[in-house]
Amino acid sequence: MAITMHSASVPVFVRMLGNAIVWLDKAEAHAKEKKFEPSVYLSSRLAPDMLPFTTQVQIACDAVKFCMARLTGTEAPKFEDNETTLDHLRERIRKTMDYVQSVPVAQVDGTDAKDISVPRRDGAIVMKGEMYLKHFVLPNFFFHVTTIYALLRHNGVDLGKSDYLAGLTTAS
Repeated sequence: MAITMHSASVPVFVRMLGNAIVWLDKAEAHAKEKKFEPSVYLSSRLAPDMLPFTTQVQIACDAVKFCMARLTGTEAPKFEDNETTLDHLRERIRKTMDYVQSVPVAQVDGTDAKDISVPRRDGAIVMKGEMYLKHFVLPNFFFHVTTIYALLRHNGVDLGKSDYLAGLTTAS
């Protein structure tokens, strides 16, 4: 099967977001085992000038939902950015997964040559759909997903490479 805009995006997003839910489950179990409040994770950072854990989850989800909306020329669902617990973060991830999986394949495929405008503080940038997906969305998404993973590892959660790469099958 040839690579399509859909196959290069939706399954990748769904798998990694699903993995992130498992990481949050493990984080909660770790907090319970060590007898501390799981909310400690929410403000964790690797550096003082870094956005906190909660924001990393929000941005990873936003990268996915805005990608699908921009590629398909539709409105992205609005999330309030008011998550205060691991349960709230899991719910945000699930809503993102539900949304991305609800987008018809035919709406995503064929968007590789579509002009995509990405709003930025210093002015919008325009690029073709394929470039947008491969060189903007995917690196940004993986940056934030990896940061989620790293913050949990940094805080003692027993995660390894197999947790990061979980869900990898020959059918994927």
